[in-house]
Amino acid sequence: MNDKLPRMDYRQHRRARRLVHECCNYDGGNCLLLDDGEPCVCVQSISLSLMCRWFRVAVLPLDGELSAALLYRGSRKRCAVCGAAFVPKSNRGKYCPDCAGRMKKIRAAERKRKQRQRCHALEPFKPA
Repeated sequence: MNDKLPRMDYRQHRRARRLVHECCNYDGGNCLLLDDGEPCVCVQSISLSLMCRWFRVAVLPLDGELSAALLYRGSRKRCAVCGAAFVPKSNRGKYCPDCAGRMKKIRAAERKRKQRQRCHALEPFKPA
């Protein structure tokens, strides 16, 4: 079972520990799901691998870059603008979701500028 679990380096572990506090089952260092009368330490806060299924499904997607780095190691890409890791929605994806909207506006402005320039170039010359 340990062979299939994604392993984290120290930086990823620190980011995951910060996310553990966002979990709805986290209660002052203890896990409510594992509580059977005695308080039980949250497994995800002390482990260097993704042990908790609830954390993997519900909490880890809050940090998209960390999620892409841990869960989608083979299918992730780097953003062409900012360099952040992301999971593309198609095989043509170049930009992370944050940069995609910005680049879409920039490309549309360039396209419209070229279109206007070509349109005005066809007008007959009127000497003054």
